[in-house]
Amino acid sequence: MQAKWTIAPAPHVRDNVTSRRIMIDVCLALAPAGIMSIVYFGAAAAGLIAISVLTCVLTEYLYQRLTGAKVTVGDWSAVVTGLLLAYNIPASAPWWIPVVGGVFAILIVKQLFGGIGSNFMNPALTARAVLFISWGSIMGAYPATQLMADTVSGATPLALLAEDASQVNLVDLLIGNCGGVLGETCKIALILGGVYLIVRGIIDWRVPACFIGMVFVCYLFMGGFDLALKEILAGGLMLGAFFMATDYATTPTSVLGRCIMGAGCGLLCFVIRAFANYPEGCSFAILFMNVATPLIDRFTMTKHFGEVKKHG
Repeated sequence: MQAKWTIAPAPHVRDNVTSRRIMIDVCLALAPAGIMSIVYFGAAAAGLIAISVLTCVLTEYLYQRLTGAKVTVGDWSAVVTGLLLAYNIPASAPWWIPVVGGVFAILIVKQLFGGIGSNFMNPALTARAVLFISWGSIMGAYPATQLMADTVSGATPLALLAEDASQVNLVDLLIGNCGGVLGETCKIALILGGVYLIVRGIIDWRVPACFIGMVFVCYLFMGGFDLALKEILAGGLMLGAFFMATDYATTPTSVLGRCIMGAGCGLLCFVIRAFANYPEGCSFAILFMNVATPLIDRFTMTKHFGEVKKHG
């Protein structure tokens, strides 16, 4: 019997990688940081994570049911958005903060632009920026961890580094025994999650490598090795570099483009941290490069053989 062949134009997908499998892998990679946030901040952290994830999933489900669109909550992308949003919120935030952020991230940034893969900025980061601008006093209040000596809100490692790098302990930065939002505390957990995604082929190592490397080199020339090492371990740099700057929809498609994306994030993060009146520049650096991604793609994508340049 004659075999039937399916003829279709390139690209030809030759593996069984699905959005659902990718998102589940991201959730697994984020799990260690979530567990450590609960260890350090207790039930408050667990509650905020649960509320954030539930809000994102319900918002996506209700919007798609009301608009007659295909319900896609089974792809786990809303769960990832909920986790990332929660990881960008301090443990002292009230319950309605992740609710407002989750609705904005899913409804405004993701669904109104066409759903998964169509958003031009990272939903969780955009929601985080809106929350920070709208309720700065809440989003900027970082309680001490349960293992720290004091139990009141204090300066974050980034704020201390801006004054004197010797005030910040490198071991505390690595294990997460320092002030900050839920997901940025334990750097070991974030690095393990990032390595897992790289090994699984979920993210391109060039983006976080160029991101972290650029920040390190800039601070190396500015203040030496000790400051540079502490700066890449402080704040949300590791969380942003591995889990948000690598978002498929907002990352350039070419190898060169991804290197430019990572380096651009790192340079902007350094400029904001070092010269602006704001210690944490990671979120805004990534959002700026998200907007620049189409332009980067335009100048770095490989031209097809025989392509004729349009004039006029």
